[in-house]
Amino acid sequence: MNIVVFAILAAGAGACIALQASANGNFRKNLGDNPLAAAYLSICGTIITATLAVLLLRPRVPEMTAVRETPWWNWIGGPLGALIVLAGAALAPRLGAALFIALVVAGQLVCSLALDHFGLMGLTQQALTPGRLLGAVLVVAGVVCVKYL
Repeated sequence: MNIVVFAILAAGAGACIALQASANGNFRKNLGDNPLAAAYLSICGTIITATLAVLLLRPRVPEMTAVRETPWWNWIGGPLGALIVLAGAALAPRLGAALFIALVVAGQLVCSLALDHFGLMGLTQQALTPGRLLGAVLVVAGVVCVKYL
């Protein structure tokens, strides 16, 4: 696939995160200011969606040895996803969608630069260059602009 297609899909995923945070924040409000209930019910929707996808697409079931030999950090995606949903439900209404997402992107970028630089979690090591550092600084400056300008 062309890099442009991947870039469009990634930008679409980013739009989904903004929509999800806004929806979960409003869900929290409609559930009596209960972010845990909003996160839990949202994640129930995720489970239903994933279950339907598995039933419809019928992917190959992984071997149990592969499941048992998977590094521990491969299993943290689900709990981290739950924390992201909870953060959206609790924080997006208080910060606004734009500031919440700007802060999420800044946090993602800073963490991603560290993961790349040290080659953590199975990623190919990519040095922290002045250009990459400048990009992160510009994203953080964008957060400041979203908040104060």
